[in-house]
Amino acid sequence: MEESRQRWHILFSGQVQHVGFRYTAYYLARGLGLTGWVQNLPDGRVEMELQGARSQLRRMLLRLKEQKHLRIAQLQVRQLPWKHGERRFAVRSDAEEES
Repeated sequence: MEESRQRWHILFSGQVQHVGFRYTAYYLARGLGLTGWVQNLPDGRVEMELQGARSQLRRMLLRLKEQKHLRIAQLQVRQLPWKHGERRFAVRSDAEEES
């Protein structure tokens, strides 16, 4: 049985900007075979869309929480429809819109 594939939209708050969050997420996502993107928001939060096997999505969140230089105070996760054809994980410029 194939493991459930999911896409999550995640908002992180806490000490998550100016600490290397986006590039940490980039390297973790690539290592776990996940796709999506991450970007800073003007209000100090970080926004991410992440897709892949559910177990790998959960592993990604656990690994982010384990990072000593990040202080995630809160995260909000909601499920989105799967995005077909997405092939990589990207670091977006601050509040960049999808084109």
